Amino acid sequence: MATPEEYDVVVLGSGEAGKYLAWDFASKGQRTVMVERRYVGGSCPNIACLPSKNIIHSAKVASYFRSSEEFGITKDNWKIDMSGVRARKRRMVDGLVEMHLGRFKASGAELAMGTGRFVAPRTIKVDLANGGTRLLRGKRVIISSGSRATIDAISGLPEARPLTHIDALELDRVPEHLLVLGGGYVGLEFAQAMRRFGSRVTILERSSRLVPREDTDVSEALHQLFADERIAVHTLTTVERVEGTSGEIVRVHATNSGGEIVIEGTDLLAATGRTPNTEDLGLELAGVERNPDGHIKVNGRLETTAENVWAVGDCAGSPHFTHIAFDDFRVVRDNLAGGDRVTTGRLVPFCLFTDPELARVGLSESEARTKGIAYRLAKIPMVTVLRTRTLSETRGFMKALVDASSDRVLGFTAFGPSAGEVIAVVELAISAGLPYTALRDSIFTHPTMAEGLNPLFSSVPTAKGAAN
Repeated sequence: MATPEEYDVVVLGSGEAGKYLAWDFASKGQRTVMVERRYVGGSCPNIACLPSKNIIHSAKVASYFRSSEEFGITKDNWKIDMSGVRARKRRMVDGLVEMHLGRFKASGAELAMGTGRFVAPRTIKVDLANGGTRLLRGKRVIISSGSRATIDAISGLPEARPLTHIDALELDRVPEHLLVLGGGYVGLEFAQAMRRFGSRVTILERSSRLVPREDTDVSEALHQLFADERIAVHTLTTVERVEGTSGEIVRVHATNSGGEIVIEGTDLLAATGRTPNTEDLGLELAGVERNPDGHIKVNGRLETTAENVWAVGDCAGSPHFTHIAFDDFRVVRDNLAGGDRVTTGRLVPFCLFTDPELARVGLSESEARTKGIAYRLAKIPMVTVLRTRTLSETRGFMKALVDASSDRVLGFTAFGPSAGEVIAVVELAISAGLPYTALRDSIFTHPTMAEGLNPLFSSVPTAKGAAN
């Protein structure tokens, strides 16, 4: 084996947590190198969060055109140009990549483009993208290899060459009939966006309802939204086999409560989950163990089973959100600086970027019941929030759970415009341990969506009206 190049820190993968750790270590004078196979900055700025929201916004603009008369605007002979939609997305991505390259240069962190694999403890061999190899050894090693779209072991599915979210972001045409396997975040967001671009869309979901981990009223609201937008949803549906080729003609053979069904479309999107990128990394040669589900085994401090090796983000089994990966960065950074932070028990907000958005932080009603936590429920329709009337977007609701015997906020759910922004206010209150009355009595700007927190928390029942 060749003599390794010695570094203070080697980071494998430039995802959210990994890149921030590389920049932080390098800026403090530690010799740091990051190994990245393809996407500078990881999936979020290139093929996931930000590009998908770019496409979703274009789809929302298209929906405005369809209803332009409501706003007093006459439209004539407008059409969707998917090559233009894609070009806008690509411009954004190019700008984000340049921004990331600038951060690497400013921090002093080295970027090695190529495929990395452990060949010994804390030692990574890199097959460089431009040819040749390098052998890197770090006093500390961070694994930030991310995850990828799952392609289920369904007969004929791999041969059908289904779209993943990566491919869907690169479409230069509107699919005639898009079949979506899975009713999770990716499936629902793309289903609505493609429908608004003009596709016929059908969703096939194994569970009894969309977003089954959420409360029933949330699922019902999403089902109604999709019905109103003429998106077909088949629940309790198990796909048995697939025929054909996505992009041409594809047939999905499935079973549901009514027996066998066959649905034919032109394009197929696989959106049934995520698989951690932990195979073929040579982890066994580094003493790094994996869990049965493929995620790297870590403790609450994100330490792996190998000394001085950490795993962060999706590959470590952290909730698959960029904002959680960023918190993983803070956990490792602070602990290496003498702190004592853990990932257990942290508050995890999420937002589904359909239109309207669905966002939650803290407990749902079903979770509270399962855990035997008594709560008081406050709920208002979005039409109560006057800002929604100015937008002609009154669909949805806000609801909050407050502890039955104290004024502590347990959870908050919003289905409506800017839901992802509004939950930040409630999350801060929960994190700070503020009583619900602080939100009830705050003065929020009028007219804004956050202003809806006043009537919501004003409707919290008194303690004697608590529910279980």
